[in-house]
Amino acid sequence: MAAIGNKVKPKKALGQHFLTDLSIARRIASTLDGYKGLPVMEVGPGMGVLTQFLLPEHVDVTVAEIDTESVDYLKANFPALEGRIVEGDFLKIDLREFYGGRKCCVIGNYPYNISSQIFFHVLDYKDVVECCSGMLQREVAERLAAAPGTKSRGILSVLLQAWYDVEYLFTVSESVFNPPPKVKSGVIRMTRNGVTDLGCDERLLKTVVKTTFGQRRKTIRNTVRALLPAGVQLPADCALGAMRPEQLTVKEFIDLTNIVDALRGGKES
Repeated sequence: MAAIGNKVKPKKALGQHFLTDLSIARRIASTLDGYKGLPVMEVGPGMGVLTQFLLPEHVDVTVAEIDTESVDYLKANFPALEGRIVEGDFLKIDLREFYGGRKCCVIGNYPYNISSQIFFHVLDYKDVVECCSGMLQREVAERLAAAPGTKSRGILSVLLQAWYDVEYLFTVSESVFNPPPKVKSGVIRMTRNGVTDLGCDERLLKTVVKTTFGQRRKTIRNTVRALLPAGVQLPADCALGAMRPEQLTVKEFIDLTNIVDALRGGKES
């Protein structure tokens, strides 16, 4: 096992907070125990605190690291990663092309400042990413797993839960990082739910979800007006119209999307 020390200076611009508690790193790595036959990509490994627990358990581990200092550290301390370090931005990696269309897993102690972007990127590759887990800011982690009717529910809650079963696993204290963040962290796991067709226009669904949550204090009837032709509105008997976006299930958003689509005359989003 590699010796993990304070060898790389955390960079604020990259949102780096290095985990120092090995027991927590082991727990995070274990979230992929059910996927040992699939290749794994770790995002932002830093000094390899999580990597060291992934390598013995998975035959194909690749790490994506944008920080050149961390890359140098990994090359010096993890010979098993030779040829498996992607020096660059995870958000620019085409996972479908990288793995040749094979199924894969994504894991990481995700930088707080781009965590939402990371999960939107994973969503773009839902056909190949079977499981995605890791640690991020607790508020964001709770949002991803938020159930209908809760204040934390948002755009990513709905879009991710359409394709993944999202679990909030446990909370991590600020004290086990260098430097300590100002907020607690949360660990989640997303597992593909087997859905292959939502039964609606996916692009329009995204538009409906983003539009309604963009004015989340208003009722659905008021917010979807912006998506409909002039003078057209939801039918008076549409119960969804009186609700607010955080109250809707994924299925109800799909139903709403189909209603909007019909009222638009099948116009593309």
